Amino acid sequence: MYEHDVIVVGAGGAGLRAAIAAQEEGADVAIVSKLHPVRSHTGAAEGGINAALREGDSWEDHAYDTMKGSDYLGDAPAIETLCQDSPKETIQLEHWGMAFSRDDDGRVSQRPFGGLSFPRTTYAGAETGHQLLHTMYEQLVKRGIKVYDEWYVLNLAVSDEEVPEDRTCHGIVAYDIQSGEVSGFRARNGVILATGGPGQVYDHTTNAVANTGDGVAMAYRAGVPMEDMEFIQFHPTTLPSTGVLITEGVRGEGGILYNENGERLMFEYGYANNAGELASRDVVSRAELTEINAGRGIDDEYVHLDMRHLGEERIIDRLENIVHLSEDFEGVDPLEEPMPVKPGQHYAMGGVETDENGETCITGLYAAGECACASVHGSNRLGGNALPELIVFGRRAGAHAAGKDLGTAEITTGKRGEWEAGEVDTPVAPGSVRSPDDSAVADGGEKAADGGAVAATGDEIVTRAVDAENRRIEHLMTKDEGVQHAEIRSEVQKSMTRHVNVFREKEGLKQALRDLREARERYTDVYVNDPSRTYNTDLIQTIETRNILDLAEAITLGALAREEFRGAHWRKEHQERDDENWLKHTMLSWNDGAPELWYKPVILEGEEKTYEPKIRSY
Repeated sequence: MYEHDVIVVGAGGAGLRAAIAAQEEGADVAIVSKLHPVRSHTGAAEGGINAALREGDSWEDHAYDTMKGSDYLGDAPAIETLCQDSPKETIQLEHWGMAFSRDDDGRVSQRPFGGLSFPRTTYAGAETGHQLLHTMYEQLVKRGIKVYDEWYVLNLAVSDEEVPEDRTCHGIVAYDIQSGEVSGFRARNGVILATGGPGQVYDHTTNAVANTGDGVAMAYRAGVPMEDMEFIQFHPTTLPSTGVLITEGVRGEGGILYNENGERLMFEYGYANNAGELASRDVVSRAELTEINAGRGIDDEYVHLDMRHLGEERIIDRLENIVHLSEDFEGVDPLEEPMPVKPGQHYAMGGVETDENGETCITGLYAAGECACASVHGSNRLGGNALPELIVFGRRAGAHAAGKDLGTAEITTGKRGEWEAGEVDTPVAPGSVRSPDDSAVADGGEKAADGGAVAATGDEIVTRAVDAENRRIEHLMTKDEGVQHAEIRSEVQKSMTRHVNVFREKEGLKQALRDLREARERYTDVYVNDPSRTYNTDLIQTIETRNILDLAEAITLGALAREEFRGAHWRKEHQERDDENWLKHTMLSWNDGAPELWYKPVILEGEEKTYEPKIRSY
């Protein structure tokens, strides 16, 4: 058994910042990651970091833009924490040597981005995430922080009290991809989940193949609620053939969207008469698909993004990476012709419920970054707000887990505060399916907790969790026939892309739940074809698929339950925002193998003002 004060799961932007912060507070910290840190998906982020750095801008304006962008479903304490802390975190990155783009006078450059009232998006060409990741990895090496890379975390080791709010996380169980060893990791102070988003729930996504939502699913089964999972952001500019992201920075620099008729669609059809291409992402994505569905798309699939008028010098200086992506994946030179783009799954606004310090309702368990939901983004994230979320809440979670007093959180977690029960009419029963031998071993069991006595020590709880995961792996590895995970995963991705996309209908959502139930039933017969114990990607992906099933179901249940149109969530039957009935967070708790739906109120009261919901227009 390995032992540290703080264990961070995941080595992207949030995980690296959390580890550095914990180390700065004197903790013995280690990172456990299924990827080498510089292979993390943060490296694919292109756009920038929103921070109020210049005269004429303020954190208050940034907070207002963020709350408006969230369609008034963000929690004010989390939003204001992000906007207050982002400038100093951005400056810290610059002091660590991050190669930001600069103006002629030497100041760090900032560009306009969608939904912002001021050009506050700080950037490093079109490779901001890559620069951020390498800058923080240098700090990790400098500090000698231990990294267990290519260790896949299988589960959390959590005590077994009846009420989740009484439970404690004592560590994790991980699989060494190189050797096949399954080991326990004891966390004396806390575990921080920084595992990224669930993009692989969909088949057209900007996310890497590693983004399977592992941390969210593990925390959910351990008893932590998932919050606002129905809100999925579809980025308006992805390459049609691959889902590769084309940064919002193209539109920030002045890129224009055209339909098949050569019309500037955002203005021609009144989608955003003021902001145009720089309206919020949900607005632009719906506009593009409306054009395509109306027969004004190119090849009935995409629209054109044109940046030729910016000139070669400006494009190469600020967007060179985009030129290479377009040429490599679509065979289009954007210096000579417009790029084909269409909406693709990009980001999950929902995730593991946390407070503004990254703490969950389970003692000793934290989450930060895209896998967490504080909630900063509410029903829609603004471009440029993801990277500051990583560094701001990564730092806070790391420092708090290491013992630093950050004050009493204003956001409550679990069922400690005000809440109400919810219900939704589903065509099939959601949740676990018992396997034929009634062991539920293949799908990881119905509970992530230790299953033993409440009075067990932390070491005993970790040991029991290791034993349970060894049994699961043994079951999967010794079974010599059945269904392979790839078939199940593909079916889930196709169903989610078809039925739980930008435009959602009641019957489509119900069909998705039927498809997911069938996939769960098939998963009880899953097996691993590769018998080897080393570098067994078949085994890892089989376990990841179980996590995808849980998250796909949660997204769909939330989408079916929420009978309104808000932010990224559009319902054909309910095309109005309904503040009277739906100004609340959708919560899902894993209760005896089935999701329990409930709600908690949105916090609109900020430090000095209350954010009154207004009509959101751009």
